[in-house]
Amino acid sequence: MALDKPYKGVPGTTIFDAEQARKGYHLNQFCMSLMKAENRERFKANERAYLDEWPMSEEQKQAVLARDLNRCIELGGNIYFLAKIGATDGRSFQFMAASMTGMTQEEYAKMMLQGGRAPGSPVRDPREKQ
Repeated sequence: MALDKPYKGVPGTTIFDAEQARKGYHLNQFCMSLMKAENRERFKANERAYLDEWPMSEEQKQAVLARDLNRCIELGGNIYFLAKIGATDGRSFQFMAASMTGMTQEEYAKMMLQGGRAPGSPVRDPREKQ
Protein backbone atom coordinates (compact mmCIF):
# COMPACT_ATOMS: atom_id res chain seq x y z
CA MET A 1 0.00 0.00 0.00
CA ALA A 2 1.44 3.36 -1.04
CA LEU A 3 1.73 6.07 1.57
CA ASP A 4 -0.26 9.24 1.11
CA LYS A 5 2.30 12.01 0.55
CA PRO A 6 0.44 15.32 0.48
CA TYR A 7 3.78 17.15 0.54
CA LYS A 8 4.66 15.83 -2.93
CA GLY A 9 2.79 18.76 -4.46
CA VAL A 10 5.04 21.52 -3.07
CA PRO A 11 6.33 23.24 -6.24
CA GLY A 12 10.10 23.23 -6.67
CA THR A 13 10.65 21.21 -3.50
CA THR A 14 12.05 17.74 -2.98
CA ILE A 15 11.16 16.41 0.46
CA PHE A 16 13.83 14.16 1.95
CA ASP A 17 11.67 11.30 3.17
CA ALA A 18 12.30 7.58 3.61
CA GLU A 19 11.94 6.96 -0.13
CA GLN A 20 14.54 9.64 -0.95
CA ALA A 21 16.82 8.30 1.80
CA ARG A 22 16.74 4.82 0.25
CA LYS A 23 17.34 6.20 -3.24
CA GLY A 24 20.29 8.31 -2.10
CA TYR A 25 21.83 5.97 0.47
CA HIS A 26 25.10 5.34 -1.39
CA LEU A 27 25.34 8.93 -2.62
CA ASN A 28 25.01 10.18 0.95
CA GLN A 29 27.48 7.58 2.25
CA PHE A 30 29.98 8.76 -0.37
CA CYS A 31 29.48 12.34 0.86
CA MET A 32 30.04 11.28 4.46
CA SER A 33 33.27 9.55 3.45
CA LEU A 34 34.61 13.02 2.61
CA MET A 35 34.79 13.77 6.32
CA LYS A 36 38.13 11.94 6.36
CA ALA A 37 41.12 13.85 4.99
CA GLU A 38 42.53 10.80 3.21
CA ASN A 39 39.24 10.27 1.35
CA ARG A 40 39.06 13.94 0.35
CA GLU A 41 42.57 13.68 -1.08
CA ARG A 42 41.72 10.49 -2.99
CA PHE A 43 38.57 12.11 -4.37
CA LYS A 44 40.39 15.28 -5.43
CA ALA A 45 43.16 13.25 -7.07
CA ASN A 46 40.74 11.28 -9.29
CA GLU A 47 37.07 12.04 -8.77
CA ARG A 48 35.74 9.47 -11.21
CA ALA A 49 37.86 6.64 -9.84
CA TYR A 50 36.78 7.43 -6.28
CA LEU A 51 33.11 7.64 -7.27
CA ASP A 52 33.38 4.30 -9.05
CA GLU A 53 34.18 2.70 -5.70
CA TRP A 54 30.62 3.48 -4.61
CA PRO A 55 27.53 1.58 -5.86
CA MET A 56 25.85 4.79 -6.98
CA SER A 57 23.86 5.15 -10.18
CA GLU A 58 25.61 6.70 -13.17
CA GLU A 59 23.18 9.62 -12.89
CA GLN A 60 24.27 10.23 -9.31
CA LYS A 61 27.95 10.09 -10.28
CA GLN A 62 27.42 12.51 -13.16
CA ALA A 63 25.53 14.91 -10.90
CA VAL A 64 28.42 14.88 -8.41
CA LEU A 65 31.00 15.41 -11.15
CA ALA A 66 28.97 18.34 -12.52
CA ARG A 67 28.39 19.66 -8.98
CA ASP A 68 24.70 19.80 -9.90
CA LEU A 69 23.35 19.85 -6.37
CA ASN A 70 19.73 20.20 -7.48
CA ARG A 71 20.08 16.98 -9.46
CA CYS A 72 21.85 15.29 -6.54
CA ILE A 73 18.85 16.16 -4.36
CA GLU A 74 16.44 14.80 -6.97
CA LEU A 75 18.48 11.58 -6.93
CA GLY A 76 18.25 11.17 -3.16
CA GLY A 77 21.01 13.42 -1.86
CA ASN A 78 20.53 15.18 1.44
CA ILE A 79 21.78 18.78 1.46
CA TYR A 80 23.58 18.29 4.78
CA PHE A 81 25.54 15.37 3.34
CA LEU A 82 26.07 17.14 0.00
CA ALA A 83 27.67 20.02 1.91
CA LYS A 84 30.70 17.73 2.33
CA ILE A 85 31.33 18.01 -1.43
CA GLY A 86 31.30 21.80 -1.19
CA ALA A 87 33.63 21.73 1.79
CA THR A 88 35.98 19.43 -0.14
CA ASP A 89 35.97 21.99 -2.96
CA GLY A 90 36.67 24.80 -0.48
CA ARG A 91 33.19 26.29 -1.01
CA SER A 92 30.92 27.74 1.64
CA PHE A 93 27.40 26.54 2.24
CA GLN A 94 26.24 29.97 1.07
CA PHE A 95 28.07 29.47 -2.24
CA MET A 96 26.41 26.07 -2.66
CA ALA A 97 22.93 27.45 -1.87
CA ALA A 98 23.46 30.29 -4.33
CA SER A 99 24.49 27.83 -7.06
CA MET A 100 21.24 25.95 -6.52
CA THR A 101 19.18 29.08 -7.15
CA GLY A 102 21.07 30.34 -10.19
CA MET A 103 22.30 33.37 -8.26
CA THR A 104 25.80 34.54 -7.54
CA GLN A 105 26.91 34.24 -3.94
CA GLU A 106 26.62 38.01 -3.62
CA GLU A 107 23.06 38.05 -5.01
CA TYR A 108 22.07 35.21 -2.70
CA ALA A 109 23.57 36.91 0.37
CA LYS A 110 21.77 40.16 -0.46
CA MET A 111 18.45 38.33 -0.90
CA MET A 112 18.85 36.57 2.44
CA LEU A 113 19.78 39.81 4.22
CA GLN A 114 16.60 41.35 2.81
CA GLY A 115 14.48 38.61 4.34
CA GLY A 116 14.69 35.88 1.72
CA ARG A 117 12.70 35.19 -1.39
CA ALA A 118 9.06 36.19 -1.32
CA PRO A 119 6.59 33.30 -1.62
CA GLY A 120 5.64 32.81 -5.25
CA SER A 121 8.56 34.78 -6.64
CA PRO A 122 10.43 33.01 -9.42
CA VAL A 123 13.63 31.08 -8.78
CA ARG A 124 15.94 30.61 -11.73
CA ASP A 125 16.92 27.06 -12.60
CA PRO A 126 20.73 27.23 -12.73
CA ARG A 127 20.71 24.65 -15.52
CA GLU A 128 18.87 27.04 -17.85
CA LYS A 129 20.73 29.61 -19.93
CA GLN A 130 19.98 33.21 -19.03
